Amino acid sequence: MTDGLWSLITQPWTLRTDALLGISLLLVLAALLGEAAWRLLRWPRLIGYCVAGTLLALGNVGAKGSEPSLRLAIDVALALLLFETGARLNLKWLRRNQRLLATSVLEALLSGAAVYFTARYFGVETRAAAAFAVVAMSVSPAVVLRVVGESAAAGQVTERLIALSTLNTLYALVAAQLLSAGMVLSDPESWERTLLPTLVSFGGSLVLGAVLGSVVASIARRLDLRNENSTVLLLGCVLLALVVAKTFQLSTMLVPLLAGIWLRNRSERPWVWPRHFGTAGGVLVLVLFVAVSSAGQLNMVLMAGGVAAALLGVRLVAKGVAVAALARPSGLSWRQAGCLVLGTLPLSATGWLIGLDFAKAHPEPGAVLMPLLLAAIALVELIGPLVLLYGLRWAGEADSQTDA
Repeated sequence: MTDGLWSLITQPWTLRTDALLGISLLLVLAALLGEAAWRLLRWPRLIGYCVAGTLLALGNVGAKGSEPSLRLAIDVALALLLFETGARLNLKWLRRNQRLLATSVLEALLSGAAVYFTARYFGVETRAAAAFAVVAMSVSPAVVLRVVGESAAAGQVTERLIALSTLNTLYALVAAQLLSAGMVLSDPESWERTLLPTLVSFGGSLVLGAVLGSVVASIARRLDLRNENSTVLLLGCVLLALVVAKTFQLSTMLVPLLAGIWLRNRSERPWVWPRHFGTAGGVLVLVLFVAVSSAGQLNMVLMAGGVAAALLGVRLVAKGVAVAALARPSGLSWRQAGCLVLGTLPLSATGWLIGLDFAKAHPEPGAVLMPLLLAAIALVELIGPLVLLYGLRWAGEADSQTDA
């Protein structure tokens, strides 16, 4: 009895990242670093969050991604960001400017192919190389949305960057599901029993995304989305959709992204709500960036950093070639095209979760993929948002004096 009471009293004061005191101090540190980055340097607050996560990584106490409570927080935070990102994609704009749609397809395919063949050149196992190539197709919508929001960026480069990050993330999520399904179904002993679950997972994600988008649209027609109670209601809808997705093994990233796209394009009405669904969403986003930046260990960077840097370089060049090839036909100047290319560098939470899900489903190639992917994320986690920010400033679309 005495031992149990003493444990109850002292356990919250244990200085560990999975104990109450450790979590509290980490949140305070990340918030202070984020505010310092913004107020002193006019850098995005997520830079401070990433610095806090990097300190955890250097201390070898970073996130593994398998912790149930942490994974839930990450899933919710990323779902909110993906929902917002999807809700800003206007498909009618893409129909009017088909060169922009062609740019998104070309840059995704070109970067994926370039990364795959480069990885194979360095001796990376075929399935792991293919998985990394799928991740490399995407540009982190979480980073893009945070930097654009805090810098109050607006203009052609900003809108195209949001569209490209939304589209290539959609391509990457679908390609990841197809790759995983292809690997499972290629086994003659298991394809019959896995075919139906695979089809249900993909089709169910599409249906649930449409349902969530329709529910939010119905709420928005009756309530002011800027109202605090409405925000809580919307957050509850997203959480409920995630519960359904996890229960039926659907994609927890594809569902909110599709829901946002469905919502945006089912009506001409602009959708306005508090960024990241209010304060609770803001805390979850902080946790998301701290966790992602803490995942890469120093030994992984030392072991796989050279190959990861080469793959990141090839990825950026491939995306740059695609953007430059269709820049003038799609209505961009060369300066704007260059700034847009800089914005395609970030690789963060979405890529990490795609890698984690792939490694869980396919442990053998996943063991090869994850050190390489974590090294790549570690290399761009801090510089990616800065390159994006200065790209938007050089394009004349972000004000360095904005008080966000």
